[in-house]
Parts: sequence; C-alpha cells; structure tokens
Amino acid sequence: MFKTTIAAAALGLGMSALASAAPVTHLGGDITEEQVLAAQQAWGDALVAISSTYEEEGIDAATALARDIIDSAYGYAMGPVLFKPTLAEAPHTFRTTPEGALAYFVGHDEDFPADSGFALKGWQEVEIDNAAIFISGDVAMTLGTVSILDADGNTTTVDKTWGYHLDDEGELRIVLHHSSLPFSH
Repeated sequence: MFKTTIAAAALGLGMSALASAAPVTHLGGDITEEQVLAAQQAWGDALVAISSTYEEEGIDAATALARDIIDSAYGYAMGPVLFKPTLAEAPHTFRTTPEGALAYFVGHDEDFPADSGFALKGWQEVEIDNAAIFISGDVAMTLGTVSILDADGNTTTVDKTWGYHLDDEGELRIVLHHSSLPFSH
C-alpha cells in the first residue's frame, strides 16, 4: 500500500536519491537491503508529494495525503512510534501518535500550535546518504543524512535514524524516526 500510494502521489513530482552505498550488516531474516532503500526513497518521495500537493491543491488535500502516507509508512497500528522530528519542541518533542506525526508534517492543529507543517515548505528533492544499515530478523535500522532541496535552491541537511519492522503483510513500517540538525561549533 505504501509504495503504491507514494508512486501514485509522486508521479511526475520531485525526486529522491540514495547517494552512495553504505556498509550493510545483515544478520539474517527476510528483510533485504533493497527493501530498506526503497522504504527510504518512498519516504523522500512522500515528503516532496505532500509539499507539491499543498502548493497545487491546498491544505486539505495535503493533509489527506499526509494521513494516508503516515498510515501506510509508519507502524502506529502496532503501537507508539519512536518519532523525534527535527524541529519539534517541548511539550511536543516526541510524536508517538499518528496525530502528532500529522501535526508535525502539515501543521494546522490547535493541539500542536508550534507546528507550521514541515512537509509544506516547498520541498523539491530528497537525497539520502546512509552511513550504515543494520538488518536482523524482522528489524532494520539505518543511520545517515537526509538532504532536502527547497524551491529556492537551498538545501537543508539533517542527521537521520530510521528503524523499520517487517509487518505481517511483508511491508516495512517505520517504528523509529529520529531527526536532528548536525552539531556545529
């Protein structure tokens, strides 16, 4: 469902790219490196699709798309997701519910007044550069950077950790998503 939704939503929109090969530790299980890379690319395509949908069709359409993507990509149906967005602040630093994730991505939620909608920033392209990938059993984790190009040609790069769980339907679900701005002096 997730890949189908993203493909339909992102058709003709911006691009996501995986910049380079990363060391992969594979301790067994049914998850492949290709599945992990596809899930990451789908996330990047989804971010661009939400942004483009907002620009072309408005907040209601962007919210509906974001809700579908969150339902398809994240593991909220399994329990709380360990989601720490880049620009989230107390008292809503962690987004363990789908409502919290939706508010972060599209804003417009009175329960999360500080959220302006991260996915509504005119994102054009996403590039993912993994430092390493770890796969064991029905869990995969990645660590690296994500660079996001906006409509003005500016790139924002964040440190990103994703954890995935292979669900009963054979789909990878994001169960850990930590994002932070790189340390600078």
